[in-house]
Amino acid sequence: MDTLSYKTISANKETATKKWVVVDATDQILGRLGSKVAKLLRGKYKPNFTPHVDCGDNVIIINADKVKLTGNKWNDRIYLSYTGYPGGQREITPARLQSKPNGDDKLLRKVVKGMLPKNKLGAKLLGNMYVYAGGEHKHAAQSPETIDINLFK
Repeated sequence: MDTLSYKTISANKETATKKWVVVDATDQILGRLGSKVAKLLRGKYKPNFTPHVDCGDNVIIINADKVKLTGNKWNDRIYLSYTGYPGGQREITPARLQSKPNGDDKLLRKVVKGMLPKNKLGAKLLGNMYVYAGGEHKHAAQSPETIDINLFK
């Protein structure tokens, strides 16, 4: 059999092409924004995607306080947590979570974390996300490019 000279390129930490992108969360639906940001963090939109390598982009989310939830999910949806003690199950709604200090950051991290792998790589990828409630961010030195998240599938 005649062999072809094609090779599957596997990215590693040195060959991964990471860039900085800014995503505006104004009037975006929380879950849809979270899934697209998780794909950006993971690198799934890139042709050299490798599942076990951090080859995704660094994502800056601005205007996180203007994110939307449809219906009455701000008050009806419940996030559960457990303290580890008897009777220690706590519940919080997205509205109460967002009203806390750094609530916008906590809400978006909770949503995106659920869409990333549950291992060391997922924890590392979550560290590549930066969330800001207003329109300003402090990453101008990285010269990030602004992208329209609606153009991604």
